[in-house]
Amino acid sequence: MPPRKRSDEVELYNRLALLRAERGLSRQELADAVGVHYQTIGYLERGEYSPSATLALRLAAVFGLPMEAVFSLTPFRALSEQVYGTRPDPQETR
Repeated sequence: MPPRKRSDEVELYNRLALLRAERGLSRQELADAVGVHYQTIGYLERGEYSPSATLALRLAAVFGLPMEAVFSLTPFRALSEQVYGTRPDPQETR
């Protein structure tokens, strides 16, 4: 059973799944690197659980990034928007 979020808890967005896929890490490998159960990584990726500051810093360190590159209080911009400066037109992708 995943840890429950408090109703007054602020939404915390993250790029864990994207970074993990980019680096070719399994949930188990990332969990082993930061000393948590692999299911915790899934809960974090789905936003069902917010990490402690210590865990967030350890996760960011695995990717060699500052914590604010991995976690944010506002949604991250789409990677394509960041790289190319525009959001893909959904009509063109059909």
